[in-house]
Amino acid sequence: MDAHRAQEIASSPEMVNVTYNGQNVYIEHVDQSNGIATIHLIDKPDKKESISVDTLIEQ
Repeated sequence: MDAHRAQEIASSPEMVNVTYNGQNVYIEHVDQSNGIATIHLIDKPDKKESISVDTLIEQ
């Protein structure tokens, strides 16, 4: 996924199915200039990770 699309998903009021390493995630924030997204697993909202947007897959 590219940073622009990740930002669109993060800003959307609708839930979009996105996976990271085969697990469903929620995109909290996107740093478009660096291509980094802050995410958390759907079932673990307290465990945040910063990852490359290239590793996100829109289902």
